[in-house]
Amino acid sequence: MGQVLRREKVAEFVANLQKSGKTVVATNGCFDILHVGHVRYLEKTKSFADYMIVLLNSDKSVRSIKGESRPINCEEDRAEILCALKCVDYVVLFDEDSPRDLLDEIKPDVYTKGADYTMETLPEADIMIKNGTRVEFIEFVQGKSTTNTINKMKDN
Repeated sequence: MGQVLRREKVAEFVANLQKSGKTVVATNGCFDILHVGHVRYLEKTKSFADYMIVLLNSDKSVRSIKGESRPINCEEDRAEILCALKCVDYVVLFDEDSPRDLLDEIKPDVYTKGADYTMETLPEADIMIKNGTRVEFIEFVQGKSTTNTINKMKDN
């Protein structure tokens, strides 16, 4: 079972894992209403390293990105659900719209994003290049998204 790490401690924690010879993969997102697309994405992410850290948008961050009606589930619930997945080792919350600063602090060995991005469109690309972080793009599960789930619920 995963655990939530405090933002102030995560960089040192990751550095210690790496010093002990372990690899760390990071990804980020809102993970508001967990669905099969999220699970497959997270399982694939975990396959790239010994430990996975999910950088989870806080409620404040989700509202800023998605609007006042989101998130559906609060940050504590979203973090606990993620920690219950066997592929998730750690979760850390962040308040900014982008995980750029946090990624620069933790310097993961690998970073994953959805395949709707490329290195040319990835907002964090410069940080990844600067820190020598390998980037892996993961295909989405067609038709599976939180927005689709919310819209389906509204239609019923």
